Amino acid sequence: MMRDEMKLTMNAIAENEYFARVAVAAFSAKMDPTMEELADIKTAVSEAVTNAVVHGYDHKGGILEIDARIEDEWLEIEIEDEGIGIDDVKQAMEPLYTSRPEENHAGMGFTFMEAFMDELEVVSTPGQGTKVKMRKKIEMPAAVRRKKRSIR
Repeated sequence: MMRDEMKLTMNAIAENEYFARVAVAAFSAKMDPTMEELADIKTAVSEAVTNAVVHGYDHKGGILEIDARIEDEWLEIEIEDEGIGIDDVKQAMEPLYTSRPEENHAGMGFTFMEAFMDELEVVSTPGQGTKVKMRKKIEMPAAVRRKKRSIR
């Protein structure tokens, strides 16, 4: 049974998006995910961080908390800001909805997170911030999958 946890506090600025996605990917590497699973994780983290920077803090900076946990075959990621929050989470999660059309945002952030992760939950309180909770199941180490394929 594998259990581990990582906590990361960083400034909510666009330049830290890359660091956040690489840090979570590096943390998850011990689960031996496939390259596709790693790409999914990095994309989901990137979208969540970008949402916090652009929508939560309006590019004005703030604090971003990233918690990642490994519980057996599950990678759990929570990305939390203390920004403006979301008035209508259901509407914000609709594909193509964006509160910033003038910035050429496609409104697909939550849609991508939902597509690339197995579970997505968004909890937000207007004026207090947003927490994005994502889970992805990494069922079997990639090395074991490769070995099984080569035996056939």
